[in-house]
Amino acid sequence: MEIRRLHPADAGDLQSLRLQALLDSPFAFGASHEEEAGLPLSVIEERLEESSGRGVFGVYVDGELSGFVALGREKSRKFSHKAQIWGMYVAPALRGKGLGRALLNYAMEFARSIPGVCRINLIVNAQNEQAVSLYRSAGFKVFGREPNAMCVDGIMCEALHMGLAINGLAFPKT
Repeated sequence: MEIRRLHPADAGDLQSLRLQALLDSPFAFGASHEEEAGLPLSVIEERLEESSGRGVFGVYVDGELSGFVALGREKSRKFSHKAQIWGMYVAPALRGKGLGRALLNYAMEFARSIPGVCRINLIVNAQNEQAVSLYRSAGFKVFGREPNAMCVDGIMCEALHMGLAINGLAFPKT
């Protein structure tokens, strides 16, 4: 297993796995397969351009991209103390082997390395018990619930907003 930051040269691998993820786990993503299937590779390459406040990280197993997670710092000056985790996925055949936890830890360490970032937020489908459990075990706490946050083929899903204080910031008790 190797975890590393993905670069524009990895765009084909990421696009392929992301499209698989959108088909396999439509309730886990805000984007749909239909929206992303027609994206040119150049858009994915652009998303993978090096930036100090964001990164997409992949886990390779036997030389094949098998999972990914993205983290980005909020762009607005007033919100730049926060980073957001989005788009986490591990191929179904490799779930339960610690890859998700390893990816999450990698993204969290990246967030801790960004000067001024003291909070990591994420949004997760409330019914995705494995993901919610993973995030809780990493220290994330629910700070909000959004009913009917996403509609997938007519099925409404509740979202949990979760956060983790880092770099010395205390997370308020709720």
